[in-house]
Amino acid sequence: MTNKLKYFVGNWKMFGDFTSFKIIYKISQFNTNFSKFQRKYKIILCVPSTLIYFFESKMQSRLISLGAQNCHHHPSSGPFTGSISSSMLKKVGAEYVILGHSENRSEGETSLLIKKKIKSALSRNLGVIFCIGETQQEKKRGKTFSVLRNQIKKSIEKKSRLNKIIIAYEPVWAIGTGKVPKIDDLKKIFSFIKKEFKKIYKTKSLPTVLYGGSVNEVNVSMFSQISQIDGFLIGGASQSSKKFIDIIKNYYK
Repeated sequence: MTNKLKYFVGNWKMFGDFTSFKIIYKISQFNTNFSKFQRKYKIILCVPSTLIYFFESKMQSRLISLGAQNCHHHPSSGPFTGSISSSMLKKVGAEYVILGHSENRSEGETSLLIKKKIKSALSRNLGVIFCIGETQQEKKRGKTFSVLRNQIKKSIEKKSRLNKIIIAYEPVWAIGTGKVPKIDDLKKIFSFIKKEFKKIYKTKSLPTVLYGGSVNEVNVSMFSQISQIDGFLIGGASQSSKKFIDIIKNYYK
């Protein structure tokens, strides 16, 4: 492992209500007791937009940030029934937003639309957690690298505030399946993403890249062997304070 700050990002998906604040409270209490590692990691919980303001008003720990799971590409307001803008998210207390998740891509979200959403989110000073990843078929056809390259190039403008973008590599075939890539494959993929990003955007620093896809309290120790991984985007396991806490604890064992 390196000394670089690690990110533990929870994606609650369509889960939670006001009583779910107890999950955040327990994670906050854990942070207090896990003080010797506090400077080594950051926690971001991306919850349903309906809960952000309520959770923000009750939170006392600045060690936990709140994020949303998507936004409309229009930055402010307009005739978009049922949509939520990046400006609205910012005003209710969101600091981050997940964009480009494969579940939304599967519903028809294109790279062009994701590009507009990223631009909108950055214009409102939201941190972007940008998801990329290949399908099982693309993996079998040896298209992993070309798919990742295209998703990055077609979704992020070169003039973007790159320091506000976190990339999350989530192989579609690993999400919710219990399957995870091999260590050697992950090392190659993460090195490729970082070098390709630096090459495309001519930046001096490497991007922050997370891994997502069936991360749990058991297999996280395996990922700690891969220094290129800067943290994790955690789905189902983030809906349980115990599982989420155990992921952090077991990573640092």
